[in-house]
Amino acid sequence: MIVRRLDEISGTNRDVEGPTFVSRRFLLADDQVGFSLHDTVLYAGTVTNMWYRNHIEAVYCIEGHATLQDLDNDETHDIRPGTLYTLNGHERHTLTVHEDVRMVCVFNPPLTGGELHDDEGTYPLLTAEGAPS
Repeated sequence: MIVRRLDEISGTNRDVEGPTFVSRRFLLADDQVGFSLHDTVLYAGTVTNMWYRNHIEAVYCIEGHATLQDLDNDETHDIRPGTLYTLNGHERHTLTVHEDVRMVCVFNPPLTGGELHDDEGTYPLLTAEGAPS
């Protein structure tokens, strides 16, 4: 059984900060559960371009307000608490944050921990020793 608390993750290598977000990574590949789970805050006034070509991501908004633009399908979605979106088609997308949003994010395959978006908004596909593939 794994039990972790946010205050135990803050300030560790599981607390990853990017230019537009902070991602507290509760579960990672080395936990060997087949997915990673993150508590992520994206900052108001930012725009983040993403393309998870190597991962499926499911996102559940629990606080804040943002606009999600699906660049592959020319659709726009209002993101507020209680909204889930899943990038099951590896869609290129942009998140414009109107007020800080807090999201619960799940990645498959799981992240290893230190991934940051590259110039295309993609995370590299990394694996942890012993993690399920």
